[in-house]
Amino acid sequence: MADSYPQEGASRRILRSETVLVLALSLGASAVSALISFVGSLTKPGGLKDQAATLNGSYAPGRPWLDLAWQMFGIATALVPVALVAHLLIREGAGLRTIGFDRTRPGFDLGRGTLVAAGIGSAGLAFYLVARASGFNLTVVPESLPDVWWKFPVLILSAAQNSVVEEVIVVAYLLRRLDQLGWTPMASLAASSVLRGSYHLYQGIGGFVGNLVMGVVFVLLYRRWGRVGPLVVAHTLLDIGAFVGYALLAGRVDWLPTP
Repeated sequence: MADSYPQEGASRRILRSETVLVLALSLGASAVSALISFVGSLTKPGGLKDQAATLNGSYAPGRPWLDLAWQMFGIATALVPVALVAHLLIREGAGLRTIGFDRTRPGFDLGRGTLVAAGIGSAGLAFYLVARASGFNLTVVPESLPDVWWKFPVLILSAAQNSVVEEVIVVAYLLRRLDQLGWTPMASLAASSVLRGSYHLYQGIGGFVGNLVMGVVFVLLYRRWGRVGPLVVAHTLLDIGAFVGYALLAGRVDWLPTP
């Protein structure tokens, strides 16, 4: 995965600058935002579990068509950094196929992704419930959208968007660039995993730790398979389960925390 950069070459300084800019336009900025949010939650009166972190909320309450327009705009613009990564990889002479984000092995991607989601899903939910009960996590509200016809399609699209952005940028792209910059596999694993945990800090310490562990697992699987496709599938299924599951179960079961 440590292929050389284009034939004309590119200095490490340019590679570093490119990587920093891509992260600054995407999940690096989200990590800073999450840290500020976490500090705000820590310094707010009351415990973390008494506060809520909403993931998919309404942009225009009471105005469903305007709300839908904002939802679609948010999903589309969030994918722009992925388009930038695709452009950079194509300019490099590689392309998305190099990172395994293509349709050449759909059965492999769907099968392995489903298995990963099944393994991580139940453990992740249990960890969240324990972290919240222990006071290390906010109450996560996966969705608070109005009951309109587009609610579930938007939640599914949001799950897919989150997955593509995170796995393409924080795993495939970042590891490729760090390899090219001469980082050791262990250092790259740490950087990718800590970054993943950092932009989930708005959920609390539990969100950071749980996603850091997930990041370690995903990096190891990517190194083993050489494809980011299964990770995108797994992450999409996990988020669909969280978003849609919360919409269907919140207030109807006792074990699921609500604000």
